[in-house]
Amino acid sequence: MGVTDCHVHINPIAEMRPDALGLLAGVDPANARLLGDPTAFLEYLDTCGVERAVLVNYVAPEVIGYTEATNRFVGEYVRADPDRLIACGGIRPDHPDPEREVDRLVSEFGIRAIKLHPPHQLFRPNAYVDDPRSTLRALYAAAERRRLPVIFHTGTSVFPRARNRYSDPLYVEDVALDFPDLTIVLAHGGRPIWMETAVFLARRFPNVWLELSGVPPNRLLEYFPQLARIAAKTLFGTDWPGPGVRDLGANLRAFRALPLAEEAARRILEENPLVVFPRRAPS
Repeated sequence: MGVTDCHVHINPIAEMRPDALGLLAGVDPANARLLGDPTAFLEYLDTCGVERAVLVNYVAPEVIGYTEATNRFVGEYVRADPDRLIACGGIRPDHPDPEREVDRLVSEFGIRAIKLHPPHQLFRPNAYVDDPRSTLRALYAAAERRRLPVIFHTGTSVFPRARNRYSDPLYVEDVALDFPDLTIVLAHGGRPIWMETAVFLARRFPNVWLELSGVPPNRLLEYFPQLARIAAKTLFGTDWPGPGVRDLGANLRAFRALPLAEEAARRILEENPLVVFPRRAPS
């Protein structure tokens, strides 16, 4: 086994709106170059001691700028090594035919997970409960049928035009109840307002996982004092190369420095990611 970073942003930054891109002004230019060079990125993972990375992409033209083209981008990027690079694609929450679209993402681009970003896509994850026009139910059913994990952004976002009222992970409770065979990942663990809610959901539902990206590793036990107790339901992630995450390897070293039992750290870094994002079947 090796370490899996369950939340890395290899995105088509050329699509980003100028004000959204401005928030990344502090990103190391060396990191930015890796977004277009998968071979160099794989070498970077080697230097960081990371075996696999989940490349998180999503569709949010109104807030960030990313269009459906992000799926082709990540599909082509992971061709460099699809055993180590896991393509996570996106779909609009109001897509008129999400079942067909999910099938297309899998067949054309090798997408292995779906990312939904409520504060950037401007929707409630449980909107289907009281809106008969919503196609979210069909989207979740398609992901469940295809055994694709759905990664929800939870917690605040500081990007311009992001609406944080959609960020509460409690909206995902209905999804976990109505789709018990759908693997759900709570990205960022509800940082910082809803962390207890995210922990509650991960403990309550067998199909819900807590993911730690975007939280300073040296403060994880401050934010998640029960981390050792919920290690069996937790995934490591960095949010590299976002603001505040200059080096993936440094984040991993800071995580390893936490006073966690070796077994708990191994579950979070190595074992649990293989449950949520299994290795590809031999072709």
